[in-house]
Amino acid sequence: MKSLNTRKKPPLRVPQPEAKELSSIMRKPAQNTIVGLGELLWDVFPNRKELGGAPANFAYMTSLLGDEGVVASRVGRDRLGNAAARRLAKLGLSREFLQIDMQHPTGTVKVDIAADGQPKFQIAEEVAWDFFEWTAQWQVLAGRASAVCFGSLAQRSAGSRETICQFLRSLRPGTLKVFDVNLRQCFFSTNILKESAALADVMKVSHEELPQVAKLLGYQQNSKETPAQWLLRDCKLKLVCVTEGMNGSFLVAEEGVHKHPGFPTQVADTVGAGDAFTAALIHHYLRGASLDAMNEAANRMGSWVASQVGATPKPDVTFLKSIRHASAQPLD
Repeated sequence: MKSLNTRKKPPLRVPQPEAKELSSIMRKPAQNTIVGLGELLWDVFPNRKELGGAPANFAYMTSLLGDEGVVASRVGRDRLGNAAARRLAKLGLSREFLQIDMQHPTGTVKVDIAADGQPKFQIAEEVAWDFFEWTAQWQVLAGRASAVCFGSLAQRSAGSRETICQFLRSLRPGTLKVFDVNLRQCFFSTNILKESAALADVMKVSHEELPQVAKLLGYQQNSKETPAQWLLRDCKLKLVCVTEGMNGSFLVAEEGVHKHPGFPTQVADTVGAGDAFTAALIHHYLRGASLDAMNEAANRMGSWVASQVGATPKPDVTFLKSIRHASAQPLD
């Protein structure tokens, strides 16, 4: 392989979208429907709470790039669920595919940010997104999706895991399936990783988690291939993306390997940076971009979000245009 550089429960009330900043970005019809499938929850910081979970962050970033970003998840019929629906609307995202759970609460995660900007998570259990159901609405969504990004965390319960797999099996031929690995706490298993990898076209994994993921999937350390190369071949993937934090990322595909060093960034917090990276990567993958163009755009998008507070910053129209064209100048 050659080198190429979750008393009476309030009803859900959904306002009209308030994200006026998106209007200049979304003048043209969206070219693709791209689904973030998985956990929708509230990230609870010491001084604030933010709607989070990879699917919402990812769908928002996807919409900023001009495609239709869709969240497929589940919240409780409670105040946090109501707030989640309002927040999605404010971000310009539909709640059409947001399931409502009558028995379980909306998910939450306690987030502490370390001195280096890296987040640490404590994830509540037995919450709404642990109880996904296969519905006619989700079947329709699967039938029109151009790409789906799913992770390992939302598969911690058997019911949600089976629903996610059913969603992936119901996609049209040729729909891009992206497995974004996230080994949170004890919420993963070898079987989850194996089945997810088998269903995926693209795998994204951090360099810290790569050795563990590869080992669980059967990689031998005496192999002549690197873990990423082995995953590409053994899991029959089209692309493996390994992120290295502020040191960039490398992409491995049949046509070669491309390493990007990342961009110098004054980090505010890194929550959502990986989801932004994934959104830009998929945006350009669907358009047949080269490895270097995909890697460049994805690193720029991730760096921008890392420089902002929160995972869903207000749009920077000029910057986003440069990402869509994969021709931005270096970040300041």
